[in-house]
Amino acid sequence: MRTVHVIGAGLAGLAAALRLSATGEKVVVHEATAQAGGRCRSYYDHAVGMVIDNGNHLLLSGNHAALAFAREIGGEQGLRGPEETEFPFVDLASGLRWRLRPNAGRLGWWVLCRGRRAPGTSVLDHLAIMRLLWARAGTPIAAAMACKGITYERLWRPILLAALNTDPAEGDAALAAAVIRETLMVGGQACRPLIARDGLSATLVDPAIRTLEARGAAVAFEHNLHCLHFDGRRVRRLDFGRDDVVDLARGDAVVLAVPPYIAEALVPDLQVPDVFRAIVNGHFAIEPPPDFPPIIGVINGTVEWIFAFPGRLSVTISGADRLIAMPREELADKLWREVAAVAGIAEKLPPWQIVRERRATFAALPEQNAKRPGARTNWENLVLAGDWTATGLPATIEGAIRSGNRAAELVSRFRSS
Repeated sequence: MRTVHVIGAGLAGLAAALRLSATGEKVVVHEATAQAGGRCRSYYDHAVGMVIDNGNHLLLSGNHAALAFAREIGGEQGLRGPEETEFPFVDLASGLRWRLRPNAGRLGWWVLCRGRRAPGTSVLDHLAIMRLLWARAGTPIAAAMACKGITYERLWRPILLAALNTDPAEGDAALAAAVIRETLMVGGQACRPLIARDGLSATLVDPAIRTLEARGAAVAFEHNLHCLHFDGRRVRRLDFGRDDVVDLARGDAVVLAVPPYIAEALVPDLQVPDVFRAIVNGHFAIEPPPDFPPIIGVINGTVEWIFAFPGRLSVTISGADRLIAMPREELADKLWREVAAVAGIAEKLPPWQIVRERRATFAALPEQNAKRPGARTNWENLVLAGDWTATGLPATIEGAIRSGNRAAELVSRFRSS
């Protein structure tokens, strides 16, 4: 039996390993750190005295690959959201509150109902998104649609910023269009927000590891790949340092599911995205008010989204490079004042933690999107996986899992040929 070595135990690597192990392949997963999950993981934080996620990640009911992944490992019950599709919003500048409520079907009659759309918007305003769907490849969003006005500020900007982690005006129109086509264009049944209420690791990562081990796959933690050795058109050796070398047999294969800057260092002449955007998350140890929604969008604030978890309110700010250098205490106080205003909480700053991811995702710019490589490489037994590869989507959980599935498919084809 051949062995497939999966390098990296983020969601892309786990997805590839799961799909391969389900077909009876012998799989070994090598993870450089002591914990699986990559950017999608949980840990115990002493500052707030509880388990938190390193970043707040949102799934939508239309993320078919991610939900299939969750079902396969038994983690689907850990994803919670409202019964019907709705996104509460609050505008800190005006004090207005509303709920965005797309209807379930493809015919988007919800835009005709004033109570279902953002206040101050009109039906015609919503049609501007059609120009985005027809934009040519390599077009920035600002060249395809007007990035100003009430509808943009209260609808399109928060949606596109969260999806791209890049200022929408400069973002890639094709990536934005892919998100819109798979969500709002399908209807509200594809847009219901889902969060891992008990934590990302408990919902998506730990069950995946247990499933792999139950299938006989091996998972090696703190096993950092130092070098790939090539011979002709094949990878011949995996070098993990300190005389820890794995020689590959004729049928063995490698799935490289690591961040782009690591893949670039390991694979000769590999072009990858090299500009990144930050994400900032804040966690506050306080019980959410009884009627507080699982997720609420914030307009005209530093905070963009607030998530409610048991005993904790958490916030996310996308495209947050401007906040990386701000002193932690100052940033925590600033974010808490906005959270308290939205939630109607009069208490002083509770125990908190700030998590800043400097290179959270590649910058979803047209020129960076063009640098994303496909899963195939110049070596017949080496394939790539990761949300930074050419998935057709921005850097999301859905994109990561699709890339892992694609990598597994290519490895299976390699065996059959």
